[in-house]
Amino acid sequence: MKWIIASDIHGSAKYAELLLEVYEKEKCKLLLLGDLLYHGPRNDLPEEYNPKRVISLLNEIADDIVCVRGNCEAEVDQMVLNFPLMADYIVLENGEKLFFATHGHIYNEKKPLHVGEGNILLCGHTHVPACIKSEYVDASGKSVNFYYVNPGSVSIPKENSPHSYMLLQDGAFVWKDLVSGKEFTVGNNK
Repeated sequence: MKWIIASDIHGSAKYAELLLEVYEKEKCKLLLLGDLLYHGPRNDLPEEYNPKRVISLLNEIADDIVCVRGNCEAEVDQMVLNFPLMADYIVLENGEKLFFATHGHIYNEKKPLHVGEGNILLCGHTHVPACIKSEYVDASGKSVNFYYVNPGSVSIPKENSPHSYMLLQDGAFVWKDLVSGKEFTVGNNK
């Protein structure tokens, strides 16, 4: 299965429209890692800030969206969006790997869900693309290796990263610049 994985739209109609252009071209499911409608008090307003337009755009493809709650989501957001978005995390299976998708404000690389050996923790929140092999110690004292993977931000990228998203196809992640469409390398990209 092929997925577009994106995070942190933050109410930007401009970048939501660009993301939906990619969705139309790729013809696949869309996994959103939270912070869809609002910018939050720590971020500047993104370009073309228009949460009502973002609602309309996302509701048009609601059947193809899987989503988790970000730190800027509230119950009122669920009232206007036609797909579930209030889960702190979800688990997806892709072949032999499990993908634990969460926003990153509760669970993240430093405070991971116990995802199991070799599995993947997908997070947004930092607005910085990442692919990092990491580890935690489980309840029995065993060291467990996992991958922390972040698509970056669609609308408010940080640390000189591009407006970005990821494609997941055939078990491989590909990071793409949302504006130029060009691929770029992140961490060990596995």
